[in-house]
Amino acid sequence: MIHFSNEILTDIRNRFVHINECPIQGKRVFFENAGGALTLKSVVECSKKYAAIPDNQGRDNPGSHELVKVINNAKDDMRSFMNASEGQFFVGESGTELLFRLIMNACLGTDNDGIVLGSTVEHPATRSACSRWSKISGKKHVLIPHNDDKGLVCAKQYSKYITKDTKVATILHTSPVTGMGMNIKEIAKEIRLVSPDCFIIVDGIQHAAHGQIDIDSYDIDGYVISPYKMFSRHGYGLAWISKRLTHLPHDTLVDGPNETWELGTRDTGAYATLSEVVSYFNWLGSHFTDSKVKRDKFVAAGKAIKNHEKILTDTMIFGNGNIPGLSQIDNVNIIGGLNNPAREGLVSIYIDGIPSQEVVKKLNDQGIRTHLRKADHYSGNILNPLKQDSCIRVSLCHYNSIEEVSQFLLAIKEICN
Repeated sequence: MIHFSNEILTDIRNRFVHINECPIQGKRVFFENAGGALTLKSVVECSKKYAAIPDNQGRDNPGSHELVKVINNAKDDMRSFMNASEGQFFVGESGTELLFRLIMNACLGTDNDGIVLGSTVEHPATRSACSRWSKISGKKHVLIPHNDDKGLVCAKQYSKYITKDTKVATILHTSPVTGMGMNIKEIAKEIRLVSPDCFIIVDGIQHAAHGQIDIDSYDIDGYVISPYKMFSRHGYGLAWISKRLTHLPHDTLVDGPNETWELGTRDTGAYATLSEVVSYFNWLGSHFTDSKVKRDKFVAAGKAIKNHEKILTDTMIFGNGNIPGLSQIDNVNIIGGLNNPAREGLVSIYIDGIPSQEVVKKLNDQGIRTHLRKADHYSGNILNPLKQDSCIRVSLCHYNSIEEVSQFLLAIKEICN
């Protein structure tokens, strides 16, 4: 299994801001990556640079021409990075806002009396958008029950609910609560077999930082990410849409270009930071392939990330030498099970007899940043079937180390004693 050497991991960590310290708390281990990954140093510098430029796009002057060039380069970078040979990329307010917009237009742009299909594992961004716009467009919203034990939904489960009347379908690529990834390609194939014209929209927000994206292989119509969860910054989301979704009726200016989905002047710095992220993946992938082709480097980087994160999560679950793993500590329960191949850099747990809120606080007091998930509108779909009011989410990324995992395990063992 390809994994990071100490030298490569050190180089990786040196490229991120606040890798060892919180600017408020001080020294800490960062296991809250699902809430927002660490930011690349190059992204911070890039944001600063473009925040100071007074020009806008679309003017006939050198400054404006350069901004347009930067935006087009970023779109080309994302096309290569996400392997999307057709369709278009555009930015919006956030990943959630873009999912709402894509789902709205897919619902309104298809015949009434159909079905909008999703699953109970999904984030409320898609579930809420489908709930709202299915009603407005005269459709029925159907939710496929996910597998509580595995923390995911599979193509076989989708196949039981797909009909020829399925007009819009949503798929969650990776759960931010269970940490499990869905097989987008297989699920989309099942949908197309029964309803070939269905608009398929994927929430890729949690998945983006944990492995490669391959849009051409998915046969879908929309894919949305939140760049702050992929080493960029807050303040915008990114969407890819297919040609057929592009041409559905949508909000646009009267007499403006029909294919434009962006509303108003966008931040050039947002696009520029995406190029910085792509450049980082290109750099990382070059350590694991001799190919000069960018896409090959992205694939190599994704595989290396996946392998390193599996080592981290396996260590967290099964231990490191004489340090017991979560599976070996009394009263610790792991959501999604122990040997789940769908896991992507995240382990959610609850401890019998100790409130999750107390555990998160004690970890934070020891300089280990995790997150409390409650059975609310964000996570109730996962926790309520397990009869749990909350859990501790421990979310890792490829810049985390075995030493950090060991520090966490020792802290958990102390809390449980």
